[in-house]
Amino acid sequence: MNLTLKIWRQSDAKSQGKIVDYPVKGIEGDMSFLEMLDVLNEELINKGEEPVVFDHDCREGICGSCSLQINGEPHGPDRLVTTCQLHMRKFNDGDTIFIEPFRAKAFPVVKDLMVDRSAFDRIQHAGGYISVNTSGNTIDANAIPVNKEDADDAFAAATCIGCGACVAACKNASAMLFTSAKVSQYALLPQGQVEATDRVLAMVNQMDEEGFGNCTNTGACEIECPKGISLENIARMNREYLSASLKG
Repeated sequence: MNLTLKIWRQSDAKSQGKIVDYPVKGIEGDMSFLEMLDVLNEELINKGEEPVVFDHDCREGICGSCSLQINGEPHGPDRLVTTCQLHMRKFNDGDTIFIEPFRAKAFPVVKDLMVDRSAFDRIQHAGGYISVNTSGNTIDANAIPVNKEDADDAFAAATCIGCGACVAACKNASAMLFTSAKVSQYALLPQGQVEATDRVLAMVNQMDEEGFGNCTNTGACEIECPKGISLENIARMNREYLSASLKG
């Protein structure tokens, strides 16, 4: 395939960025989207030009770092996949592809297609933990009975990889789906009950401090999420937050 890439280039957070056109040739359908960008960068380096900066790590759909806005969609046109798992067979010969960083106030651009998503880390740090008995009289976690349905829901919430697609898809740049997934994975389990009240208050407050917008139940976040995190988690977090507020 021969393609035209329109890529956002920006030297740093304070600089003004712009779209730059790059033609690429000989792209195979079995290539991943990131492999296609590798081909482009190799060409740029060979010509003495600066390569396009983009975030990536595992390239196995697990780490969530390969977050790109592709033709206006987080992670591109496929569903339930990250950018690194998106294959070029989803595109056609002669296509023009727009590639941009995730857009949100809380995700400032670092360079080109890389954004700073440390706001997610700070939300996690605010309450994403449980108390562990290390006194020597510990209890095996497997000895604590957990309802099968609750365990399944907690596991489903825990599959969130924190890529930020929910924020990029939301017209308000809301982080409600991410935060609710992190709240839910503890709220559903007995091990998470010790800090339950403090957790939801702290994580929601931190989310607001980071500058994320509010949820308006559009549902784009769930559709674009590569792990299919359910909107039910947002409803659960709202219930947890209301309960914690009343207790306070």
